[in-house]
Amino acid sequence: MSRTALRICPLCEATCGLTLTIDDGRVTGARGDRDDVFSKGFICPKGAVFGAVDSDPDRLRAPLVRVDGELREATWAEAFDAVAAGIRPVVERHGPHAVGIVLGNPNVHTMAGALYPPVLIAGLGTRSLFTASTVDQMPKHVSSGLLFGDANAIPVPDLDRTDHLLLIGANPLESNGSLCTAPDFPGRLKALRARGGTLTVIDPRRTRTARLADRHLAVRPGTDALLLAALAHVLFDEGLVDLGERAPHITGLDDLAAALRDFTPEAVAPACDVDAATLRALARELAAAPTAAVYGRIGSCTVPHGTLASWLVDVLNILTGNLDRPGGALFPQAATDRTPRPAGPGRGFALGRWHSRVSRHPEAKGELPLSALAEEIDTPTDEGEPIRALVAVAANPVLSAPDGDRLDKALGSLDFMVSVDPYLNETSRHADVVLPPPPPAQSPHHDFAFNTLAVRNQVRYTRPAVPLEPGRMAETEILARLILAATGMHGADPTAVDAMVIDQTLSRAVREPHSPVHGRDPKALAALLTGADGPERRLDTMLRLGPYGDGFGADPDGLTLEKLLAHPHGIDLGPLRPRLPQPLKTRSGTVELLPEPIAADLPRLRAALDERPVGLVLVGRRHLRSNNSWMHNVPALTGGSNRCTLHLHPEDAGRLGVRDGQPVRVKGAGGEVTAPAEVTDAVRPGVVSLPHGWGHDRPGTRTRHAAADPGANVNQLLDGSLLDPLSGNAVLNGVPVEVAPLSAAVTETFGALT
Repeated sequence: MSRTALRICPLCEATCGLTLTIDDGRVTGARGDRDDVFSKGFICPKGAVFGAVDSDPDRLRAPLVRVDGELREATWAEAFDAVAAGIRPVVERHGPHAVGIVLGNPNVHTMAGALYPPVLIAGLGTRSLFTASTVDQMPKHVSSGLLFGDANAIPVPDLDRTDHLLLIGANPLESNGSLCTAPDFPGRLKALRARGGTLTVIDPRRTRTARLADRHLAVRPGTDALLLAALAHVLFDEGLVDLGERAPHITGLDDLAAALRDFTPEAVAPACDVDAATLRALARELAAAPTAAVYGRIGSCTVPHGTLASWLVDVLNILTGNLDRPGGALFPQAATDRTPRPAGPGRGFALGRWHSRVSRHPEAKGELPLSALAEEIDTPTDEGEPIRALVAVAANPVLSAPDGDRLDKALGSLDFMVSVDPYLNETSRHADVVLPPPPPAQSPHHDFAFNTLAVRNQVRYTRPAVPLEPGRMAETEILARLILAATGMHGADPTAVDAMVIDQTLSRAVREPHSPVHGRDPKALAALLTGADGPERRLDTMLRLGPYGDGFGADPDGLTLEKLLAHPHGIDLGPLRPRLPQPLKTRSGTVELLPEPIAADLPRLRAALDERPVGLVLVGRRHLRSNNSWMHNVPALTGGSNRCTLHLHPEDAGRLGVRDGQPVRVKGAGGEVTAPAEVTDAVRPGVVSLPHGWGHDRPGTRTRHAAADPGANVNQLLDGSLLDPLSGNAVLNGVPVEVAPLSAAVTETFGALT
């Protein structure tokens, strides 16, 4: 019997609403939900094949436990017994920091991944935390923390109302947007153009987004911060700075002007290979636009000055009066945000509260660089214990971190490893226990993280579209049981985890003077909660205490889980609104334009004025039908233009003697890979591009389709030594590589293998 069900798509950051067709308990079709308050029917190729992702036959259906060196299917009870027996002895003998935690990108795409890992980290008490953030967006968290006092206070461009949008290092027509949650990003950019607005794209590649732009600047990779600093310099030099109504909340303007004095367009132009006149014109256009927004993404984060580039993005929004202004860049207000506190000074944001054991990398936002994971496992020092046990949740760092070969070997040396993953992939194959979550159709969904980055305030929640299959365990229960097993409470009722979090949340809320439940009884409040299970009760708690909540009855018109369930297509909470100074948590209570760590890093940027690459440099890329390493096993999302090829410019191909389609060897500091050449003028001369997420050729995995066309792991070209010092983010773009065609004999062998 056929029926339909609603589901928020978890396959990228756009969070589009889907209408699923379900036949006999299986998803057989997906289309955009036209009544969804946010996405309004938009769907991308990933969402359209939701059913194929959901029913991938290589998804694990039962836990795996290593016995006599081999992973074998086991019961859930056996699996969690093994987890407790593997982790607790490590903690007791070597301390909590000997247990590492790795969180992958899919965690922010699931409800369970948002709710439970923080409890696991706190319960273990480990500082050995590594996440996908340090191969992605950590520079933005650090710059926001330093500017605004809160690493999660990230302004997003007001796409639907801006008059001039400047994108740097971003390709939302392929990525669907990132750190800017916007269903139908392409349509929003076309609407900007249709209403007479201006789109400027700064990218070394002529991407699909760049082809849509009014102006495309093919900047030299890695010089994003220099270019942005030159724009800010022009605003000061030509008297174009106008802080607007936010001026009383901003400090450090004169110090910033002095700090940027050396970054004239004429000084910057040779380094970034964009002429000075163009830089001056762009700065003037930003200042003259009725409203404008500057938005930077992964291309400007994963470079040597990623934090400075991220900082300068917001500096430009501030100097042009566009921060916290409709049509500029504003702070979203998610329904599950904590109760807004009164404006005023906060605790601020600190870096380097502890350091990694081997290379002494400072922590950022409680995390250590993912690039350092291998050395934290395989290198003995006098500074504490190496990592001896690892918990990996939805993470595949063998492909996503630099020098996967070294990490691959290091994982094999661990005393114990547990992986929460639906696949036996390049990383989980090393685990002693693999705990597979169910397919997405069998899980509830609410976007905790992405709603804090959305271009319109709204709230949506979907319950599982399909009941759990027999033998499956909900991902929320898997993680709750993992917490209990890892923290010495193995065998306790998993509902105790949710009950504990609810009790802690309400107990804290009743003590806060600005809370709507100040002075009330936490137990009486808990009795008012609704929801079918612990995770829904936790969601209800957050909604009721949040900025739109009912305050547990204090506001009869406020938001609750029951009201949200009564609106299956979501509730629109309105356009982004100015919020300053309320989001600020700096010690001064102001936007601090020139924080000390930023000022201390500027001499390194000045030195880059004289740097020029010798030879070719590498940049990454992503395809619309892909998301990192976790969708290459779906036939409908691979093939065609979604291939692992090396893009290089015709001039470079001619100089190197490389023909289109010919296999080439690419060599970097971390190793070498082989890939087919794709000669194209979509990259500027001197630049080559290889997509990330590929390299599915290691033995012991169970991803048959991905293994049939494995591609090359671009991160193997990196040795992990290049990091942005403020954030610990890996430098993945603008790194030097050597490219050479393979010999005729090797070419013949390569062709036979592919």
